[in-house]
Amino acid sequence: MSFSWSAKDHKSYSNPPSAGLKRPRNDTGNKVTVVLGAQWGDEGKGKVVDLLATESDLVCRCQGGNNAGHTVVVDGKEYDFHLLPSGIINTKSISLIGNGVVIHLPGLFEEGDKNDKKGLKGWEKRLIVSDRAHLVFDFHQVVDGIQETQRQAQEGKNIGTTKKGIGPTYSSKASRTGLRVCDLLGDFNDFSARFRNLVQQYQSMYPSLIADVEAQLKELKEYGERLRPMVRDGVYYMYEALHGPPKKILVEGANAALLDIDFGTYPFVTSSNCTVGGACTGLGIPPLNIGDVFGVSKAYTTRVGIGAFPTEQLNAVGELLQTRGHEVGVTTGRKRRCGWLDLVILRYAHMINGFTAIALTKLDILDVLDEIKVGVAYKVNGKRVPHFPANMEVLHKVDVEYETFPGWKADTSAARKWNDLPAKAQNYIRFVENHIGVPIKWVGVGKSRECMIQMF
Repeated sequence: MSFSWSAKDHKSYSNPPSAGLKRPRNDTGNKVTVVLGAQWGDEGKGKVVDLLATESDLVCRCQGGNNAGHTVVVDGKEYDFHLLPSGIINTKSISLIGNGVVIHLPGLFEEGDKNDKKGLKGWEKRLIVSDRAHLVFDFHQVVDGIQETQRQAQEGKNIGTTKKGIGPTYSSKASRTGLRVCDLLGDFNDFSARFRNLVQQYQSMYPSLIADVEAQLKELKEYGERLRPMVRDGVYYMYEALHGPPKKILVEGANAALLDIDFGTYPFVTSSNCTVGGACTGLGIPPLNIGDVFGVSKAYTTRVGIGAFPTEQLNAVGELLQTRGHEVGVTTGRKRRCGWLDLVILRYAHMINGFTAIALTKLDILDVLDEIKVGVAYKVNGKRVPHFPANMEVLHKVDVEYETFPGWKADTSAARKWNDLPAKAQNYIRFVENHIGVPIKWVGVGKSRECMIQMF
């Protein structure tokens, strides 16, 4: 069967359908800069975001919840953020929590009030929350703990979640029983009925779950009223930001590529997409509006919890990195496992995210080492594996091929420009850059904003 169409068949279309539509300022609108973790998290994304946020009009979180932990040091004050975008420090910018984020309201306000006491004034006036964001409830957090206990009892190991209720909330979202900000701020009787049903569903699955439903509803109603002035239609808000006057828009990814629900070391991952696609789905941003994508990596590798870690050093080197790097989780307080820089996972993260540049942080932690190793390839049964294995059993068995560099044995913490770094440190950085094929834009040599050396 053939089908043809001509203008004469629809004479009423004397003008094209788009005629008269209000055009945006330009064809694509403002470009969005995205900052993402390139390893297993804890790379120092907060520091990079803080650096960029000083010049940004809008800073957005697109996924995850208060399982994330970003530490930012400004003027000697240390701020810990879990739900609030790190850009909230900048009094001239707006911070947006997008629809892809799952929000524990008690945690959000506790975090805001705690940082308010440190000097973060007026944060509520600078925060926008998407009405489509899903809510984390206290019982989700209890269920998270129950699930971990069950995994430990049944399999002898758990996933190592933060027990912040993130996984159970995304499960509610995927099973279409979740509740969103717009539900809380709508008909509260309807919200209450759905909340009770949700609790009953979880209690039928986990008989040990105890929840004071009425007390939680009372608390949620109060939090809802405090939240109401901050809530907007997130899709419309982002569209206006993209297609209005020129704006610098920054997206702050939580977690990292190797923790992505699709691309990470499954099942030892988080429950959201913390790669670049999460910025689009978690905020309602068309791919056309994605500009620079900056990956953040430590000059070595860490991860929290269990799961494969090919370059891990269970020896004096690992202990030194843990101690010198103060490698303790911001959210959980757990010690981080430490090892050499793994360029296989950085290349893999680049394949998925298309990094335009990399920030390499905590170079100064390597200052005291006699020699430094870098993982450049994986081998299975003596043969190089050209890809990053999906199967965790295979990943546990890989042998890592290393390149070894002489240590620079010099203090880099006072370096503020490229030429201040020792030649051996420069060689290390250039090797990393050339091997992954992405330019290194920043090198971090300390905790504060001033300790980020900008290369170009």
